Amino acid sequence: MSQQTIDPPRPGLLVWMIVSQVLTLLSLVIWLFMAGISVMAFDSGESAAAWTIVLAVWAYPIIPILLVIGAWIAFARRRNKTAAVLSGLSFAPPILLVLLVLILNLSWFAFHGAGF
Repeated sequence: MSQQTIDPPRPGLLVWMIVSQVLTLLSLVIWLFMAGISVMAFDSGESAAAWTIVLAVWAYPIIPILLVIGAWIAFARRRNKTAAVLSGLSFAPPILLVLLVLILNLSWFAFHGAGF
């Protein structure tokens, strides 16, 4: 009689992956707006800086798409921690960017005053 190992279910991880990937999808909706307005970088003429901005904005979706694919591959291979981390990182860049902009704005107002 052979003994089979039954893997425990992973509903928490599955829920986390779905929620994080919905957040990733929302970040891509925001990216769509940013991609549309990024071409305004060329308003003052074609330059290396303008191309850098546009290419960086338009390349953004590559990162979350690769992370989501990697997360599902790790999930299928039962590498739970890797799947959870990769899934979380898939929506982290826009959140970090918003936090950076918020911190920079608050520090500017702290050092320069509100200008009232």
